This record gives sequence, C-alpha cells and structure tokens, in this order.
Amino acid sequence: MTSSAPSVPLVGSLAELRRRVADWRARGERIGFVPTMGALHDGHLSLVEEARRRAERVVVSVFVNPTQFAANEDFGRYPRMLEADLDRLARVAADLCYAPAVEEMYPPGFSTGVTVGGPAEADLEDRFRPTHFAGVAVVVAKLLNQAEPDIAVFGEKDYQQLLVIRRMARDLDLRAEIVGAPTLREADGLAMSSRNVYLSDEERRVAPALHRALVAAAGRISAGEPIGHVMGEAREEVATAGFAIDYLEARHALTLARIARRQDGPARLLAAARLGATRLIDNIAVEEAR
Repeated sequence: MTSSAPSVPLVGSLAELRRRVADWRARGERIGFVPTMGALHDGHLSLVEEARRRAERVVVSVFVNPTQFAANEDFGRYPRMLEADLDRLARVAADLCYAPAVEEMYPPGFSTGVTVGGPAEADLEDRFRPTHFAGVAVVVAKLLNQAEPDIAVFGEKDYQQLLVIRRMARDLDLRAEIVGAPTLREADGLAMSSRNVYLSDEERRVAPALHRALVAAAGRISAGEPIGHVMGEAREEVATAGFAIDYLEARHALTLARIARRQDGPARLLAAARLGATRLIDNIAVEEAR
C-alpha cells in the first residue's frame, strides 16, 4: 500500500542534491550512496541497510539509465514505480531519494563517455551486451561525482558490474569506497531481481534451478572435482530444466580470467540464462575446502 505523499525526501535536481549533501558533510557526517534503477525489492533495501551500517546519511538514486540498454532490450517496459519505491525506502530510513529526469543526467549536447576494459572485457555479459558496461560506467561515474559519497554499495548479484565499477573508481580516483553486498534471495534460492516480475507462474517455478545448479557445482569443485567436468554437467542440468544458457562458467573471482584448476585462484561461478523472454543472472563463490 502506498501513501499519497512522499515518505522520503525526494529531489530531482543536481543542485538540490549537492546542497543537501554539503549540509550533512559540514556537520561531519559520512555519506552512503546506493544507486538503483527503481522497482525496489528487499534486495535493494538490504543495500540501503548495508550503507546505513557504514554511514550516518544514506542517499538512494532511482534512475532508469537509457545508455546501458541496447535497442533490443527492455528500457521501455522496465518497471517504474517511484511512489512505491519511496514507501519502501522509508522502511529502511533512507535520508534522501535522488530521482533525476533523463534531461538532468544527459542534457542536450551531452557527448562524453567512459571507456572500460579489464573486467568489462571478460567475455561474459560483455559478449551478449557489448555496449552495456560503457553505459553503466558513465552513469555511475556521474552519480558518484554528483553525490560525492564516502561509500557506495552495489549488489554482488551483478558481479561483473561490481568489478567493473571498482576498477573504474580506482582508475579515475573517485573518492567513494565501493562496497559489495551479498545477493539477497527468495526462500527457494532465486536471486531477487526487478525482472523476476516478468516470469510466468511456470517459469517462476523453474527459475530456482539455476541457483541449485550453481550451488551443486561449487560444492563439487570445492571438494576437488575437475572444473571442466563439473561445469559441463551443470550446463546440461540447467539446459534440461528449460533454460537457454548465455554462459555458465567458472572464473577467477578477482579478475574474471578463465580458470581450469581450483589452484588457479579464488573461484566464482557466474551464469546468465533465459526462461522464455526473461533473462536471469546469478553467481556464487566457490568456498575454500576445509
């Protein structure tokens, strides 16, 4: 149920955002920041709670960024529900919601981009969405410059994106510490995502199979089974469940380089697969054997 008035202060202009942040900083308060595209769920709220543990003030942005969507993607139908988002942010005591218009973020004549390499060229998401990380990088760089936070929290569900943003912030000397927060899941293991609303009832029943396959594969690799064999069987399992797989791979957790043996470094399993028209992504760490 939504309220008739904003439950968290809402600003749409960069000037007002900077005025509020400057007032807090003048009082010696640390600023936390959580960038989102809205359609907030409990996974997003967990990021706000993580920021709250690390800072006195928390700003959440809601901006559906057109530059990270390709022409064949779902920019037009991406869910937008700002009033409900404000009510959810009130539940976790966010201090401010920054929801700029596209014209505020990209005024007429805007012509600057951010070129990203390293983890942005890992042959994972970038293979299927070649312009995506350039769009993410420019909007995140702008938001971090606009809000000037001490810390910014991003979910580990978008793991490659997290590494891209960490690399960009380091390379461009941005002041914010980039914090990764664990993926929040439904009771059956499905990673929370704004796109889950696109799943039909039957697809929603099948969807947790992706996470189950990752968990099983991670356990087998941790126990010493060969990575190539395990990942091949995981792909077969996911395809048999009804997914069309974009990728399901074991990578080095820090660089996203391909790994063939457990000894090659800390491992992360990453997957993207489609159920019908809905594309799901997920990832988990391979724990060290005890």
